[in-house]
Amino acid sequence: MLFFVLIALSACSGQPVTSSCPVEMSPTTAVVRFGDPFSANCSSLSNQTEGMGWESTLGGTPLTHGFTFLPLKIDSVTDWTVNAQCFLNTLDENQCFKILPITVYKTPDSVSVHQVDQKGPIVSGQLYYLQCDVENVAPMRHLSVYWYQGNQLVEKHKVGDPDPIPASKSFTQGMRAHSDDNGTKIWCEAQLNFPGVPNAYTVRSEPHELIVLYPPFFMDPANETHEIRADSKTTLNCTATGNPSPSYSWHFPDNTQMNWSQHKHPAFLTPDNDVPGTYKCTASNTQGTTSKYFTVIKAKGNRTTFAALVGGFVSLGALLFVGGLFFMTPEGTFAFNKGSYLKGQPTSSGPV
Repeated sequence: MLFFVLIALSACSGQPVTSSCPVEMSPTTAVVRFGDPFSANCSSLSNQTEGMGWESTLGGTPLTHGFTFLPLKIDSVTDWTVNAQCFLNTLDENQCFKILPITVYKTPDSVSVHQVDQKGPIVSGQLYYLQCDVENVAPMRHLSVYWYQGNQLVEKHKVGDPDPIPASKSFTQGMRAHSDDNGTKIWCEAQLNFPGVPNAYTVRSEPHELIVLYPPFFMDPANETHEIRADSKTTLNCTATGNPSPSYSWHFPDNTQMNWSQHKHPAFLTPDNDVPGTYKCTASNTQGTTSKYFTVIKAKGNRTTFAALVGGFVSLGALLFVGGLFFMTPEGTFAFNKGSYLKGQPTSSGPV
């Protein structure tokens, strides 16, 4: 009661209540958790000090004579609007006081996030809403709520409610789903930020994993051309990305005898080397269908090499045939002489 009487007397007497009172307090402002102990100091800056004292809604220190330094100790802060002031009596019987600003806070009991009006997967391109529930926090005017997707800050909400007592509040954030969001995690953080206090008091929600449904699409080019060679195999890759996972079907060239019943709808196909043509692959799921075309041709290098080999053998055979016409006799012997060689006679090896 004396605390309010002092304020009223100071106002009536015209005594200043802030900087004109020659006292210094440490800290100059205070932030204290509800239920925690609290202490502060007040020092006189005047050599005309007759006495000092503390007054607060949670008790104080009565007027003390002969001191220029006086502490305030509170065992437990149990008032959401606690007030404290240091007052000073001077030798000329004047009195002034300075108020110590005290903010009492409480971190949230819980912070949680969930989808609004919808459960389960969302569809790519769809606008959806998430709600962040902050339970039992004070003071609300110092509360900020941050939305994160992955490690990226998405949005920030600031609350301006001046009520110092604990309260609960929900925050809604609208977002549009994209295929890249599938599997990412979204969470919200509730932060109490106070001027002059470097570290914010933060409570984070459990992450909410997004499940986004989207139609299949190909990471590789939509259409591909492949050359096949006699000495190697070519594999056609029709892998598509989608949620749910796509199923695949193939349409083969008209000149192939391949039967789809022999396959289990794979994303990869290895065509026969002697079956060129256009192969169509279709990837499908509940969200849509997309197709990819593979043009398979025989490598030109194979025919050129074969033609060169055949041409070489043909040329060699022709040369042998022509040579036989000119140099062979009907009896099957060569038609040219060497030295004194005579057909059917022994050669002369010198004098007998």
